Amino acid sequence: MQLFLIRHAQSANNRLWDLTGDNKGRSHDPELTGLGLKQATSVAGQLRDGDPLDNGQTPGARPERGFGITHVYCSLMLRAVQTGNAVAEALDLPLIGWPEVHEAGGIYLDDEETGLPIGLAGNPRSFFEQNFPRLVLPDWLNESGWWNRDFESDEDRLPRGYRALAQLIERHAGSDDRVAVITHGGFYNYILAAILELPRRPELWLLMNNTGISRVGFEKRPVLYYHNRTDHLPREWVT
Repeated sequence: MQLFLIRHAQSANNRLWDLTGDNKGRSHDPELTGLGLKQATSVAGQLRDGDPLDNGQTPGARPERGFGITHVYCSLMLRAVQTGNAVAEALDLPLIGWPEVHEAGGIYLDDEETGLPIGLAGNPRSFFEQNFPRLVLPDWLNESGWWNRDFESDEDRLPRGYRALAQLIERHAGSDDRVAVITHGGFYNYILAAILELPRRPELWLLMNNTGISRVGFEKRPVLYYHNRTDHLPREWVT
């Protein structure tokens, strides 16, 4: 298995932070910005036509064209679904909704009085079916929303990284599958820590730009081929 971890394109919350340095006024589930939609189209084209930088190091045949992606997963946060939809359409593949790879914390807003994060529902099945017909949804998703629980604590995040890794291995280990996962900048730190069996140090942050691509090969041992690749974006589009 070759794994391509990809951060979603620029969201309205990302732009808010870039402009103000503050989360005040953030959305619980932001859409992509106009620039984000361009970034999503660009990374989709890169995965379809670009150079995966295999350099003869990857076991198995090198893709004849593009990255040779065989599976596309995304979290069910709207920014990841929008990014994943652009990728799946470019590759003419199903888009597999994977709630396990959501951003740290889940769907939430801070309480105006206490400042404490309050978990919210997330989008229901009907929203996704109406807006993203390519998206394959979990059987259990109904009209109650896909999140619909408390804010995710810090302590729960690394174990979720290990669960996501275990699910990937169960589905794709020992295969020549080339798997793209559209996820989030925070959760990337947790799943990569799980893959590389590293302690999650709060003072250490591995930055992923919007639509940055990291590639991990699962061979005799995990191999991190590259981290946060953004050469598919013009310089002025890098956020």
